[in-house]
Amino acid sequence: MYIQQAFKSLHEWWRYLVGFIIIFIASQIGTIPLIVAVALKVFTDGGDIETLQDQSVLMTVLDSNLTLFLMLFSFAVGLLAVYLVVRFLHKQRFVELTTSRKKTDWGRVFFSFGLISITMVVVTLLDYYNNPGNYVLQFELVPFIILAAIAIIMIPLQTSFEEYLFRGYLMQGIGVLAKNRWLPLIITSVVFGGLHLANPEVDKFGNIIMIYYIGTGFFLGIMTLMDEGMELALGFHAGNNLITAVLVTADWTVFKTHSIFKDISEPSAGFDVIAPVLILYPIFLLIMAYRYKWKNWGEKLFGKVEPPVTEEGQEAIGTGNLEDNIKF
Repeated sequence: MYIQQAFKSLHEWWRYLVGFIIIFIASQIGTIPLIVAVALKVFTDGGDIETLQDQSVLMTVLDSNLTLFLMLFSFAVGLLAVYLVVRFLHKQRFVELTTSRKKTDWGRVFFSFGLISITMVVVTLLDYYNNPGNYVLQFELVPFIILAAIAIIMIPLQTSFEEYLFRGYLMQGIGVLAKNRWLPLIITSVVFGGLHLANPEVDKFGNIIMIYYIGTGFFLGIMTLMDEGMELALGFHAGNNLITAVLVTADWTVFKTHSIFKDISEPSAGFDVIAPVLILYPIFLLIMAYRYKWKNWGEKLFGKVEPPVTEEGQEAIGTGNLEDNIKF
């Protein structure tokens, strides 16, 4: 079982509290380059403190490619912090945070990546064909190549940080402490969605879009628990954000990029906002369930999490002698 992996390492509650604080501080430190770059640009152009306090201005001060890179840099720092916390504070092998399998199944990563990528491209092109007035073709070769390079390298780091933090570190940590699977699924999904409250999409659509964000958290959590590993979630999240960044942008999205298309339509908070949660996500789960032969849904989503038992009949808990629990 995926959550049980944490029992192999040091998993006292205080370690997860300290680890989360370290990861949070590290990710905030990673935002300093963006803050400094924006401040220098504002003051160089004759701006003042009031300009820096205008959130609508901040993300348009720098070139969008530079802004994207600096935004994503903080997630890269956060991912490094997750690795160091897991490796040195919990003495856990990183593969055990990734999957219950002996090694990461990259086939699963690429399958889910391809599934969402193809779906997004097809849906976008169909909408462009049916509603051409809603889009502007803004493709410029050089800015797009720079965007693609940044996106291909940095976006997987951003999405991996979020997955390793929520579907990995917190899912396992809450699971071994609560001794069940449903509580970490609920907590990580709601918190994951709640952290998107600051996104500009919320101002544009209203709180109804939180159904999409929280629903996405549940979707990624369900596939992690059912598949006993994060590979599918890692691929899906990376594909979703990467295709979004390079294919379509809009003035009201968190990623304002030199993408191929720009959506100039006036969005409305209708059924299409929550359609992915109610229609697409269940279809994706059924496809994955068929491909990977998922069974025992009730047990995997709501069952207990018990410490594994060794051949000697003792619980294999990583809280004893430090030397016995160090894993590399």
